[in-house]
Amino acid sequence: MESTRSQLRRREGLGEEQEKGVCGEGDVKTHRAPDLVQWTRHVEAVKTQFLEQAQAQLAELLDRAMWEAVQAYPQEDRPPPSTAPDTTRKTRELPHVRRKVFITRKSLLDELMEVQHFRTIYHMFIAGLCVLIISTLAIDFIDEGSFGQLPLALMTWVPMFLSTLLVPYQTLRLWARPLAGSSWMLGAGLGCVLLAAHAAVLCVLPVHVAVKHQLPPASNCVLVFEQVRFLMKSYSFLRETVPGILCVRGKGTGAPSFSSYLYFLFCPTLIYRETYPRTPSIRWNYVAKNFAQALGCVLYACFILCRLCVPVFANMSREPFSTRALLLSVLHATGPGIFMLLLIFFAFLHCWLNAFAEMLRFGDRMFYRDWWNSTSFSNYYRTWNVVVHDWLYSYVYQDGLWLLGQRSRRAAMLGVFLMSAIVHEYIFCFVLGFFYPVMLMLFLVFGGLLNFTMNDRHTGPAWNVLMWTLLFLGQGIQVSLYCQEWYARRHCPLPQTTFWGLVTPRSWSCHP
Repeated sequence: MESTRSQLRRREGLGEEQEKGVCGEGDVKTHRAPDLVQWTRHVEAVKTQFLEQAQAQLAELLDRAMWEAVQAYPQEDRPPPSTAPDTTRKTRELPHVRRKVFITRKSLLDELMEVQHFRTIYHMFIAGLCVLIISTLAIDFIDEGSFGQLPLALMTWVPMFLSTLLVPYQTLRLWARPLAGSSWMLGAGLGCVLLAAHAAVLCVLPVHVAVKHQLPPASNCVLVFEQVRFLMKSYSFLRETVPGILCVRGKGTGAPSFSSYLYFLFCPTLIYRETYPRTPSIRWNYVAKNFAQALGCVLYACFILCRLCVPVFANMSREPFSTRALLLSVLHATGPGIFMLLLIFFAFLHCWLNAFAEMLRFGDRMFYRDWWNSTSFSNYYRTWNVVVHDWLYSYVYQDGLWLLGQRSRRAAMLGVFLMSAIVHEYIFCFVLGFFYPVMLMLFLVFGGLLNFTMNDRHTGPAWNVLMWTLLFLGQGIQVSLYCQEWYARRHCPLPQTTFWGLVTPRSWSCHP
C-alpha cells in the first residue's frame, strides 16, 4: 500500500515538473532567483570575513616569524665589533625583550584608498572642504590669529634642533673613547654636563618663550610637539647605543655614523636604528598631496571650532551653572569632538608622517593600524599611534619589566599609562595656556580602567559599538570642558596672579 502511494506521489511530482518544464520554466527561475541572490550574498560575506581573518593572522604570523628569526641569529656568526660598529645590536640581550623590526610596507589608508568606494568617501570630504572655504573660512582663520607669532616659534625651534643635533651625538663620542684612566672619566663627566644642558634647553626655552610672548595655540603646538619629539628621539638614540658603547669602549669601537643620527632626527620613527628599509625613489606628487591634505585638515578643524564650538561656549560662562546646561553642552560637543579626533589622526598620523617618509624614502609606513575596528580599549591604545606605542613599549614597558621582574606586568603597564597621561596633559596645558586636568583624569583613570576591563577577550560588533560610543562621549567631555575654561579665563581675569588661581578651574566660579 505504501509503495503504491509513493509511486503515485512520484508520478504526480514528475507530472508537475514536466508541466513546469513545458509551460512554467520562467516561474521556476523566478522562485529560485531570491535563493540565488541570498546564497551569493552569503558567500560574499563568508569570503570577506575569511580574507580579513586570514590577513590579520598572516600579518601576525609573519611579524612573529621575523622577530624569531632575528632573535635566533647566531651570536658567534655576528661580525666582531672592530669590523661592524653597529652598537645597537648589543643594547640588550635579555630573553624577554622583543625589539622593533622595520620592514617596507604601506600605510593602511593608502591600501584602502586603492578601493573605489573609499576614494569616493574621500572625494566627499574634499567637496565639503571646498564649500567651507567658499563660506569665508579662510577669513575667519586669519582673523582669529591662531598662527600669530609663528616666525618667533620657528626661531625658537632652531636652538632646540641644534642642541638635539650636536649634544647627544658628541656625548656618545666622549663615552666611546678608549678607556685610559682619568681621561675617560673626565670625558664621561663632560658628557653628563652636556646632556644636562641639553635637557635644560629643551625643557625651559620653549616654555619661557610661550609664557613671555603669550603665543597663540597653533604656535604653541609647533613648540610643544617638537620639544617632546626631540626629547624622545634623544632618549632613544642614547638608550640604543650607550649600553653597547660602554661594553666595548676599550676595544676601539666608535660611535655610529653622524649621517645615521641625522637621518633619524627627521625620519618618522622614535626608535633609533643605524639603518632602515628604504624605498627606491621619491614620488614628489605623493608628497605634495599629503601636505595639501594636512593643510585641508587644519582648515576643517578651524571651521569646526569657529562654527560649531564658539557660538555655543563663548557666552556659556556668563550664564548661571546648571547640570542640564553642562550635560547638553557635552552632548553638543560630541560631534565636533569626534570630527577633530579623526582630523588629527588623518592629518598627522597619515598625511604628515607619510609625506616625510616619502621624502626620506623611509620604507616602514606602519604608523597606525586598524584602530577603528577595535573591540577593546587595550587594542585601541596599541593601534591608534604605533609610532608612540613602540617607544612606550620599548623604553617604559620592557625596561620596566627588566627592572621590576617578569611578574610586574601590571605595574609596568601602569607606568606606561602614567607617563602617557602626564605627557598628554602637559601638551594640553602648554597649548591652551592653563592647567585643567581633564585629559589627565580621562586618560589615566577612565582610560586605565577601560584598558583592564575592556581587554582583548571581548570581540564582536557590540563591543566595537561600545568603544565608539565611549570615544564620542570622551571627546565631547574634553571639547566642552576645555572650551568653557578657555572663555571663563577671558571673561573672568584674576585681579592678582597667584599659584592657586592659575591651577584652579575658572569655569567653576566665573559668573560675570
